[in-house]
Amino acid sequence: MRTQESHPIDVGAVREDFPILERKVGGDIETPGEGPDDTRPLVYLDNAATTQTPKPVVESIVDYYYGYNSNVHRGIHHLSQEASVAYEAAHDRVADFIGANGREEIVFTKNTTESLNLVAYAWGLAELGPGDTVVLTEMEHHASLVTWQQIAKKTGASVEYIRVDDDGYLDMDHAAELIDDSTAMVSVVHVSNTLGTVAPVADLADLAHEQDAYIFVDGAQSVPTRPVDVEEIDADFLAFSGHKMLGPTGIGVLYGKEHILESVQPYLYGGEMIRSVTYEDSTWEDLPWKFEAGTPVIAQGIALHAAIDYLDEIGMDRVQAHEELLAEYAYDELTAFDDIEIYGPPGDDRGGLVAFNLDGVHAHDLSSILNDHGVAIRAGDHCTQPLHDKLGVPASTRASFYIYNETSEIDALVDAVDDARQLFA
Repeated sequence: MRTQESHPIDVGAVREDFPILERKVGGDIETPGEGPDDTRPLVYLDNAATTQTPKPVVESIVDYYYGYNSNVHRGIHHLSQEASVAYEAAHDRVADFIGANGREEIVFTKNTTESLNLVAYAWGLAELGPGDTVVLTEMEHHASLVTWQQIAKKTGASVEYIRVDDDGYLDMDHAAELIDDSTAMVSVVHVSNTLGTVAPVADLADLAHEQDAYIFVDGAQSVPTRPVDVEEIDADFLAFSGHKMLGPTGIGVLYGKEHILESVQPYLYGGEMIRSVTYEDSTWEDLPWKFEAGTPVIAQGIALHAAIDYLDEIGMDRVQAHEELLAEYAYDELTAFDDIEIYGPPGDDRGGLVAFNLDGVHAHDLSSILNDHGVAIRAGDHCTQPLHDKLGVPASTRASFYIYNETSEIDALVDAVDDARQLFA
């Protein structure tokens, strides 16, 4: 067992900013905190789905609604000006966080899925056709796999999948075979939300660019957990979500190289994204606003700014080190049991999550028992149904970690799994 002092982050200090972690669970859902069985401390290990939100981020939302709630870019009164400055500053903050050249390359959406769909519809419908190929991986999230699958059906393009080997790594020899002169787009998840595999996205970008293809990086599990620089990995597009990195729900980011976004037509039309309108035609606003039709995600964007400030204060290198420590610890503790199968690479070479199954126990049943112990995890196919088919299992149990988790919580997970083992013995 590892001591608190070995954590790269002062977890105790961090946890003070998350009141929800003080909850006890197990009683009446309709009256939380009042049930007689509300005796289990919450152990929140479902961070790959959604992270919790610290006080400073919540306060930034309250400050907006209490202090300067107004629409942006549409008024010359004081509140509108103040909201516009804060909203634009949020774009600048995101650009700085991921190494983009400026706000022109940062489009706010409502989540990673919408960011993927924006590119697939705005770029894909216009550019793809018979003979073109979109190259994905076998470990793609449905947000990527289903979107490109359906766009290919509409355009006559084809979809190919880079193999995942038995150890959970991408087969890069196979990638080099698939990415050829027919490839128009390579879309790859940076960190698998099931396997924990960290894809070599910079190498994949090189393969794509050698064939004059674009690369789209799904950063939903990477941007929140490690330093990501879009210039270093040479991504043409990158997408991620605020709610997986301490921010609120309803805010996502699409990064795109400026010259590409300039050439792409919008796929949502309406107010805010217009420069001029006549009865015959319309022209579009400058980047990034031409892709943000209607009233945008103002409060959420401002809160994402606060979330990034919070993470930067900790340091993304330390966030990554902490996640990797927890993932390795969980992997080692769970592999001590010979009736547990863990999916993906070894514990010292993965993102901050562990998906596993206990022999003879369905993942949903195991999740229910863990819930009885106050341990919140995710069970199911994690929006990677084809990958689970490849693994030969209908579902898996996934524990995922973040900055406020401790090794003692993994001990609680392991103890609960052991109780389930004995229950089903």
